[in-house]
Amino acid sequence: MPSRNPAFSRGFGNNAGPGQQYAGWGNAPQYGGPQYGAPQYGAPQYGAPAPQDQYAAPSPYGTTSATRYMTMDDVVTKTGLSLLVTVLSAAFVWSLPGYTGFNLALPAVLVAFVLGLVISFKQIASPVATLAYGALYGAALGAISEAFNDRFDGIVMQAVIGTFGVFAGMLVVYKTGAVRVTPKFTRWMMAALIGVLVLALANIVAGFFTPGGLGLRDGGPLAIVFSLVVIGVAAFSLLLDFDMADEAIRRGAPAKFAWYIAFGLLVTIVWLYLEILRLLSYFSED
Repeated sequence: MPSRNPAFSRGFGNNAGPGQQYAGWGNAPQYGGPQYGAPQYGAPQYGAPAPQDQYAAPSPYGTTSATRYMTMDDVVTKTGLSLLVTVLSAAFVWSLPGYTGFNLALPAVLVAFVLGLVISFKQIASPVATLAYGALYGAALGAISEAFNDRFDGIVMQAVIGTFGVFAGMLVVYKTGAVRVTPKFTRWMMAALIGVLVLALANIVAGFFTPGGLGLRDGGPLAIVFSLVVIGVAAFSLLLDFDMADEAIRRGAPAKFAWYIAFGLLVTIVWLYLEILRLLSYFSED
């Protein structure tokens, strides 16, 4: 199932069934691997003699006997480690004297943005790439969080609790099947994401001509509604990410691919945290 997350938006074919190897790895057809049921497997055309024993054909699943396939434990472990690196990086920047961390925020965001695009579009499943992204974005989050907490004491802890509360809630929703990830649901989520992005960009552009832009980030009633909508989109995007992790496991992705999924989840969680932090600031007093 396609995901809103750029890390999960590519590489999975729509026609692969359960147990089929992940399309970007191993013996997938586009990489020259055999396709199940195709003539090269020895399955004869109707009415034609079989050129070879079809049961002696190689298995379409897996590349070598040494391949270890991804499990949910791999996803949980890699995602947890990525979050830990992000938090430690943020804490380090926050602990720097004065506002030294603010000098690191912009460069860290820019490098993390470029690295994130490279990971997404080249589908890099690497601990170095994922943990480096977490460390860079953690540096930016440390500076941002420090600025918010200096102005609104205690707001960062509230945002952290809110973020993981939403994460846990959406995990329960997914596991219980209260909301099912269907093609229709995915299309609605993609439309919502595009709508949020267009409005956010329009607000930035309008800000160059009118103070406060469209009023989507000025702390007023419209800004509160917009933040709630964005939080909702980010929260339901987690369902797509959970489903993509399950799909990768069902299709036999190698264990290394868990780093790619961890990167995607990290992107969504960071986005959710920042939006909750912003919303809480609207209700906080100086």
